[in-house]
Amino acid sequence: MASQPAYQLTAQVWRIPAGPFDFVNSFAIVEEDGRVSLIDTGMPSSGKRIEAGLKAIGKSVEDVHRIVLTHAHGDHAGGAAKLKERTDADISISAIDAPFARNGYAPPRDGSTLGGKFLNLLGPKGNKFAKVVIGEEFADGDVLPVGGGLRVVHTPGHTPGHVALRHEADGVLITGDSIWNVRKMGWGVRAFCTDIKLNQKTADVLGEMDYEIAAFTHGKHVTQNARETVRRFLQEAKRA
Repeated sequence: MASQPAYQLTAQVWRIPAGPFDFVNSFAIVEEDGRVSLIDTGMPSSGKRIEAGLKAIGKSVEDVHRIVLTHAHGDHAGGAAKLKERTDADISISAIDAPFARNGYAPPRDGSTLGGKFLNLLGPKGNKFAKVVIGEEFADGDVLPVGGGLRVVHTPGHTPGHVALRHEADGVLITGDSIWNVRKMGWGVRAFCTDIKLNQKTADVLGEMDYEIAAFTHGKHVTQNARETVRRFLQEAKRA
């Protein structure tokens, strides 16, 4: 079953499927002045889906004035360069992942997996995406001026500078790729991680935070007992 163009999570926050079947998501936060801040930009091919999602909420690409990236992987930052050309939006990412985004390639993968070893052998050319012009670098604990406040939570492991983002006003947690919710809640693809064990360790903070809605960059969002659902997954994953 195909996804709808956009899903309203709160008065300000929308989830926009940037790939088929909710596999990868962007998020639109509508500012008080009507402009849009976009969290992640999907893949280079995601432009039409993001445009359709914005249209569904009464906005357009031209309304996007800011882009925040959760990490420097091609399925999240791959569409940023094209959107920058169309909007001249200011783009921000963690200071740790910023060099990778600027150079247009993903950080090294975890060599403990066969897939990770293969991706590392490909080098930058095999892990590249369009170079991103970064306007701002942020760090753990920063509150970005997005939608009344977007708190940065550094959760390294998937990439060295990977972050989750909490929309302070509405209690929406955007987990990034620390946890996926494709078909069921679980860890992301191991071969895509820089450090699998670190990813699983730092994800614990997602069970300790306060939020009403858990929104995943891969998979569907959770609106009922979101924090308890995430916490239960983390506890069960430790026992597994």
